[in-house]
Amino acid sequence: MKSDPRVDAYIAKAAPFAQPILTRIREVAHAALPEGEEGIKWGMPHFMLGGKNVAGMSAFKAHCAFVVHGEGRKGAKEGMGGHGKIADLDDLPPREEMIASIAAAAERVATQGSATAGTKRTPKPELPVPDDLAAALEERPEAKTVFTDFAPSHRRDYIEWITEAKRETTRANRLAQAVEWIAEGKRRNWKYENC
Repeated sequence: MKSDPRVDAYIAKAAPFAQPILTRIREVAHAALPEGEEGIKWGMPHFMLGGKNVAGMSAFKAHCAFVVHGEGRKGAKEGMGGHGKIADLDDLPPREEMIASIAAAAERVATQGSATAGTKRTPKPELPVPDDLAAALEERPEAKTVFTDFAPSHRRDYIEWITEAKRETTRANRLAQAVEWIAEGKRRNWKYENC
């Protein structure tokens, strides 16, 4: 697998505790996917096969994440990916297990076109639109039309973002920003769509 200098830069910018974790994940991904390629997707390093995601990794303030696409959670209660919050090399699964997981995802890509092919996800139920959001959308018909046409997951992203605000001023600011972005046809996480 050829290295991508953007992944080198990502690891170099990570906190000191995260650098050996990310380096280990990368080394294992290279061993498991010798014909693969690496790059940055959604702002985090990914390891791919024919441009299709197989695995990824990321670093946060106090932990890292290791994601194998199509792999369910392995008892982890918190954190992104199936392995929970990884704060130390000892938190990583054994090398053989990591290689087997990545190889299984690569096999799904090769045979089914996607690492997540064949995995079933239960759709989340629709969330009710809060009264303040509904009123704001009524005042901006173009935003209401876009919001109505959004996929349920995109509506959910905005509703959760607004309703999770702890202070009224934060909620009001998020509501105003949401209506602006919706009127422009932007999904909640539009900034990260072309990373």
